[in-house]
Amino acid sequence: MKTNPYRLFIIYIALFVTGCSTVSRGAFNMDCLDYNHSFIGSTGPGNVPRFQVESRTRIIDEKNGTSEDFYQCASCKSEYTFAAKNLFQADNFDFMPVFGSKDTLIFRRKSYLNTDYRTISPSEQLWGGPVFQTRKATSRTLLKNNTEIQRATLRGMLIISQIEIWDEHTGLRAIIECPVRTMNIDKALKLYQVDTGPILWPDLSQRYGRAIDSLSLAFVAFNSPDFADFIIEAPTPIKKDNNEILVVYHYSVIKSFVAKNRIYCIGKLDI
Repeated sequence: MKTNPYRLFIIYIALFVTGCSTVSRGAFNMDCLDYNHSFIGSTGPGNVPRFQVESRTRIIDEKNGTSEDFYQCASCKSEYTFAAKNLFQADNFDFMPVFGSKDTLIFRRKSYLNTDYRTISPSEQLWGGPVFQTRKATSRTLLKNNTEIQRATLRGMLIISQIEIWDEHTGLRAIIECPVRTMNIDKALKLYQVDTGPILWPDLSQRYGRAIDSLSLAFVAFNSPDFADFIIEAPTPIKKDNNEILVVYHYSVIKSFVAKNRIYCIGKLDI
């Protein structure tokens, strides 16, 4: 079988753009993505879907000196693509792809505990391989205190958060970046609280065979620069009269971490 040179080119570009690389100073100082204009496309044949990027997680292996970026994309519903009618499947599920440099993780969440909730495949086997159409934000401003965070919020500016967590025993570190979709502020007390998701939470407490295996869906909340709380999707029992009647996937596992939180607005924050 002949090798398709265009496909090899796409795979090469994917490895370059996603940032699967040796650790440099830039690995700890990520440029913000322009989330309004960042997509993961595909090459076909057949259906050539395009997914908008909603968050990014960079996992840094400080012992091996490598890092890899993972892109969590927008969710959709299971469908019969290009059918004449009756487009949604009856036994429906949420469908969310996560693209790494080599593999793609797909979350499929049904109304019950389905065994194929998460599957991982080589990216080149899905839709002909990914095309990373991500953009860096043209400018950003680090919001240095609560007053600046409040000002950017009230002015309707796009706000991006970067949450850095680590595990000293495993030598793994991660930077989780996402647009702040919900921001709470108290104008009188000059307080703020981020509550947003879904994002990709990496389990840094152990070393997995592949970094993508460590990822779970979560929401994140924080209101200071030095800690972050996560609520992680996991099998969750539903009880009635203290009796378990059902198990579903739900955001139910709460974890808190020491963190370095950075909040940016896209553009210049005028005084």
